[in-house]
Amino acid sequence: MSATATPDVAALSQEIRRLAKAKNAVILAHNYQVPEVQEISDHVGDSLGLALEAQKTSADLIVFCGVHFMAESAKILNPEKKVLLPNLAAGCSLADSITAESLSDWKEKYPGRAVVTYVNSTAEVKALSDICCTSANAASVVRSLSTDKILFTPDRNLGRWVASQVPEKDVVIYDGCCPIHDVLRGSNVTRVRDLLPGAVLIAHPECREDIVEMADAVASTTGMMSAVGKFPDAKTFIIATENGIIHQLKKRYPDKEFVVADGCIGCRLNCPYMKCIGLEEVERSLREEVFEVTVDADVAAGARRALERMIAVPRDN
Repeated sequence: MSATATPDVAALSQEIRRLAKAKNAVILAHNYQVPEVQEISDHVGDSLGLALEAQKTSADLIVFCGVHFMAESAKILNPEKKVLLPNLAAGCSLADSITAESLSDWKEKYPGRAVVTYVNSTAEVKALSDICCTSANAASVVRSLSTDKILFTPDRNLGRWVASQVPEKDVVIYDGCCPIHDVLRGSNVTRVRDLLPGAVLIAHPECREDIVEMADAVASTTGMMSAVGKFPDAKTFIIATENGIIHQLKKRYPDKEFVVADGCIGCRLNCPYMKCIGLEEVERSLREEVFEVTVDADVAAGARRALERMIAVPRDN
């Protein structure tokens, strides 16, 4: 912890690390988590990176500081391990936008197409899919399939971006979205750019099409780390994704300035689900071993197949 950390934060962090060591636990945190949680985690990353860490960990206990579908994926890839989600309120509006029933209906409407499902989905939806993807490898996943007929679910903005990257494929896109990214409008971003002439705009592909088109780079959260390095002369970067990523960007590039694309940290680009896990929840989760994430065995088998097919595809960035 930094020298400016408050005693409560420092004490909680020390206790969390003590508990994690005593219980042979690994703490995984998504890039959108609050800074204190990122700091006490063993690994910080995006959905795919954390899925890989979950798959190869030798820990007996996985504490997943993210949202429910991520913890589910960790459990699916590690059925013999105990997976904990520190706060049951950590859901996902995008994952809730599609159900197994609606996907089944959609598959009947478009028979014979390969179903590519974004990992921001429930285990039941993954189990009905041919392969999963993340924002980091979505285009590569679609490109890797032998068929040209694709159903992409559930994020429409990511689906549109993927279709533009793989024009040789016929991609039908489900009408779901991440409300945190979808709420951002081009006018907001233009206003911020006008205030910061010369700033580089990096956008997540879950953003609306007009924002993706005006971006200097389009990348997943982990891809954003690399993207900043591709503009060595730039001093200021406008980041169009959930504001939690700013913490990691500042750590890696302390000489750069990072501004959230809506111009207001804590306003539109702030996911309440990602922010409902704090140090208190992590400490309790480790101490009491709550809240355990379980997945039905039959569902897990289908979802595992789709996830493992995804992991076998090289990522874009």
